Amino acid sequence: MHIVLVGMNYRSAPVEIRERLAFRREQLADALATLRGRVGLHEAAILSTCNRIEIYAGVPTLDGTIDRLQQFLSAHSHLALDGLVPQLYCYTEPHSIRHLFSVTSGLDSMVLGEAEILYQVKHAYQWAKEHGATGKALNTLFQRALNTAKAVRSQTAIGHGATSVGSVAVELAEKIFGRLSQASVLLIGAGTLGELTLTRLVDRGVTRLHIMNRSPDRAAGLAAGYGATPQPFNELAASLQQVDIIITSTNAPSAIIARAEVAAAMRLRHQHPLCLIDLGVPRNIDPAVSRLENVYLFNIDDLQGLVAHSHEQRQQALGQSQAIIEEKVDRFLDWWREELSPCDPSSLGPVAAP
Repeated sequence: MHIVLVGMNYRSAPVEIRERLAFRREQLADALATLRGRVGLHEAAILSTCNRIEIYAGVPTLDGTIDRLQQFLSAHSHLALDGLVPQLYCYTEPHSIRHLFSVTSGLDSMVLGEAEILYQVKHAYQWAKEHGATGKALNTLFQRALNTAKAVRSQTAIGHGATSVGSVAVELAEKIFGRLSQASVLLIGAGTLGELTLTRLVDRGVTRLHIMNRSPDRAAGLAAGYGATPQPFNELAASLQQVDIIITSTNAPSAIIARAEVAAAMRLRHQHPLCLIDLGVPRNIDPAVSRLENVYLFNIDDLQGLVAHSHEQRQQALGQSQAIIEEKVDRFLDWWREELSPCDPSSLGPVAAP
């Protein structure tokens, strides 16, 4: 058995490419079935977040697996294969194993030591397992990746004072508006990232908070916990006229805020500045909005330039974290060689670098 990884992240491809590859939750069942059927994987899992799309595969032989996975991603994204392949990274064991352990531990994140990715990996594994796409190899791989992340966070300072994409978004809003205590903010999306962003907004003294979500009950529940006001989606046009800042973090398949809507709102606002921060992949806001006067639109990739240098304590913990990961990788490889010895041991190593 071999463990193969094919994917892309915020370093290898921009958001306009990543959003084409992103998988919505409702697409996962069919995608996993295709991977195990037509693509020929014995085991499969898909990790799709705002910063990465990765497919982990368990196969008895490597023969053509990388090519078939690249073709699958090309078909899914409707991107030409020759343009897509240079933006993908492809690994086999042990590098595929090391990569997942590093990702889950927050060492491969835009914000060093972020905690969100641990939960995103956990959910990706649970979805794959629930759909019968994992077996002995990937079950053990993901369980040990999660265990490794917990060890890194408990035994090092990698997560101490760590920010998140949500907190960086709030920092960006502060750079534009100054103190946020008097600002009116609308948060669209009530998932994990949305809640983390909401927590940071409350910490910064924002009291005029509004929440929209496709599940009204989820929006109401989250709003109640933070003293915010839930709003239905059909009030979006009115909100565009009234709030100072809108932060979106939904998994909608296409833009939920169009240029025409914002243009109309800006006329009624008498050109009062509006800040839009789009954390969605695919993007939630039409990029053409950025061309409107007094509208400040930022997407997930724009935040990279605002991520502060890692806190010294977390930077010092990087070496400790990597040492723990190497130990955990070695232990996994010992188990893997004994239980699932590959058909071609000489194939160990990276297939292609990012």
